Amino acid sequence: MAPVDVASRTVTDNHTGFLDRFGIWLWAFGYFACYVPYSALTKALSGGLLGDEAISGFSLLPVSVAASTVGMLVFITAVGWWKYATHRTIFGRSVPTPTVATAVSGACTAVIIATTTLAYTFEGISIVFAMLLMRGGVLVIAPIIDALSHREVRWFSWVALALSLSALVVAFADKGGYALSFIAGIDIAAYLLGYFLRLRLMSARAKSPDPSANFRYFVEEQMVATPLVLTALLITAAISDVGIAGQIRHGITHLPWTAALLPVVLLGILSQGTGVFGGLILLDKRENSFCVPVNRSSSILAGVLASFVLMMWLDLPMPGHAQLLGAGLIIVAVLFLSLPTLLAPRSKQP
Repeated sequence: MAPVDVASRTVTDNHTGFLDRFGIWLWAFGYFACYVPYSALTKALSGGLLGDEAISGFSLLPVSVAASTVGMLVFITAVGWWKYATHRTIFGRSVPTPTVATAVSGACTAVIIATTTLAYTFEGISIVFAMLLMRGGVLVIAPIIDALSHREVRWFSWVALALSLSALVVAFADKGGYALSFIAGIDIAAYLLGYFLRLRLMSARAKSPDPSANFRYFVEEQMVATPLVLTALLITAAISDVGIAGQIRHGITHLPWTAALLPVVLLGILSQGTGVFGGLILLDKRENSFCVPVNRSSSILAGVLASFVLMMWLDLPMPGHAQLLGAGLIIVAVLFLSLPTLLAPRSKQP
């Protein structure tokens, strides 16, 4: 019988145990750290605060999505996660390929990527309000997905969900809270539909105690998402040069030759960072009613900080009192989510 390396096994077990216990909070911090500059840059560029002209949300997309695509390829290669993907032999070579489920999930993620960036470019809608609206909608979806997937929703997840929904209600009480344009409403609706389908697929195909299964799902989803958005943008720009298609074409033909190029490239890399950390949070084995509030709370708090950064940096108005109160409710929700996990014995970790 081959000898067993007890020390090596102990190190591996301790590493796995640490990630099981605290991994989701590490991903939440990474998500937060990427989301602050991402949302602030998007608002500043679309408002014409970093250059001679404002850049529409649709014009921002081509370069930012191209940068995200490159960032995705570099990240997965650097961490060596291609090995987790499903491989098929094509012309004698083993090639990573998505399954039908991960391809559909990747398409949903593509919708989420585009609609998220656009949501922060609409005039008259603050970063915090846009975040509370999108995040609150996904929070409503989370327990529905758990019920459909036959997952238990624990008491502290219900408390955090109630607090997060209260934050959404408070946000709507802010002045101008109902001033949503038709296109903004369509954008939010598409975002929520994308998340509903994505979470449903994740619950059925991933969120496994086996990290390899979750990494496989993550890689296959990511390899579809940003390339699909980029392809759709290029096709749209090639078909027409008026309306939204004209704005997309402007982003391809004009923006790369302006001073805004580097900030938009950075925007795309940060967007991919939120996709990486956000996806890892949602793929955690625990129920959606736990993982979704962790994910949503991180971005809402990032939005509040980004708003203050814009206020001090570019003299934009500070968030309304109702929006700040909503963010405060989110902080309490985070505490309810984190304390049971941090205080429970390892043998009884959720």
